[in-house]
This record gives sequence, C-alpha cells and structure tokens, in this order.
Amino acid sequence: MKKNILIVGGSSGIGLELVKILKEDHNLYTASRNAGPLQEMGVQHLPMDITGEVNFENLPEKLDGLVYCPGSINLKPFKMLSLETFQEDMDLNFNGLLRVLKATISKFSPGASLVFFSTVAVGSGMPFHTSVAAAKGAIEGFAKALAAEYAPNLRVNVIAPSLVDTPLAERLLNNEKKQEKMAERHPLKRVGTASDIAEMAAFLLSDKSGWMTGQVLGVDGGISTLNIQ
Repeated sequence: MKKNILIVGGSSGIGLELVKILKEDHNLYTASRNAGPLQEMGVQHLPMDITGEVNFENLPEKLDGLVYCPGSINLKPFKMLSLETFQEDMDLNFNGLLRVLKATISKFSPGASLVFFSTVAVGSGMPFHTSVAAAKGAIEGFAKALAAEYAPNLRVNVIAPSLVDTPLAERLLNNEKKQEKMAERHPLKRVGTASDIAEMAAFLLSDKSGWMTGQVLGVDGGISTLNIQ
C-alpha cells in the first residue's frame, strides 16, 4: 500500500536520494527553498523556507511518514563562533523541525514514522563541532521524549551519520587529499554516501522497522564505536 510521506529538504543530498528510492512506491510531498531536480521527477514540491513561516495546507489529510533533512556544518573553534551562528544553527536544525511538526502533528496516521537527523559528534565529542553538536543534540533529546509521548501511535527515530559526501560537506571533500584523509579516519576507510543514509531512512519509514522507536542509529562507518588507530 502506498504511503503519504513528507520529506522536508528533499531537493538535494540525502533528501533527494531518498526521493529517488521512494518515489515509485509512495506518494511523496517535498518542501524546500528550491525544487531543483524535483520538478523533472514529477514529485510534488512546496516552496518553503523552514526558518520562516511554515504552511502545509496542500498536504493530504493523512501522513504516514515524515523526514526532516535540513542541516548545517559549521566546523570552527568555539572562540571563532559567534552567538548568532549558534542561534542560526539551532534555528535551521531544531527550531525548523519544531515548526514543521507543529504544522503537521495532527495529520499523522496511527503507526506513522518520523525520521530526523543528528550527527556522530553528539555521542562522540569532536573538536570544532560545538555548534552543530548542540543543535543536533537538541534533536536527539527531543526525539526520545516525543517517541515516549506519542507511543504507540507514532514511531520516532534519529539517524546519526558521520561525514557524508553531499553538497553540504563539499568544502570538506573538495580535493583528493581531503577525501583520503577523511576516509582514513573511518574504520571502513571511506566517507558515507547519500545512498548509505537514505537507505536507512527508507527502512525506518517502512513497516520492516515497525518495532523500532526512540532510537539514535549510527550510520557512520564505525567511527563512533571502533578505535582502530
């Protein structure tokens, strides 16, 4: 049976890869600033800046899944990060998620699956990650509380990736030397792909993960749990 799934931030990176995986078997609704490739793919798109006003009037009456993809990577020493940067990262990563949920929470059908994104840096302290770890840490705590509050009607899970080769991480992987260095840090000796993460999101949206909720799942090449140095 086709599900109605809302993907916020579905026009690039992991969100776009997830659209490609799901579009044949489900009814997809996407929201992002720009449609990008979605126009050519025949996927319904709502132009939206989730740091501003959020309006989902054109969604179906019931939703069976939500994926919130927007994120940021501001990797700088703490002393070089302004308060405004912390506020901006929190607004995009966490407050935007709150705005989306406030506008859609009444639409979820029993058994619906909600998928959010964190980072490996929340569970494993990493230098220069203070801003993104703070914002994504808020998502992890919120997701667990939300999962408890809405069980058994809704499932809420979080994916915590390490570095993934997407447009968001372009400056970290923009030459061969950087790519080799980043790959070497991971036990599996490569950085993640958008497909690695999107496949996990697709699994969490499916009935195959029907006994999973309140989880933070590391899809990170082993970096969060294995020390092979």
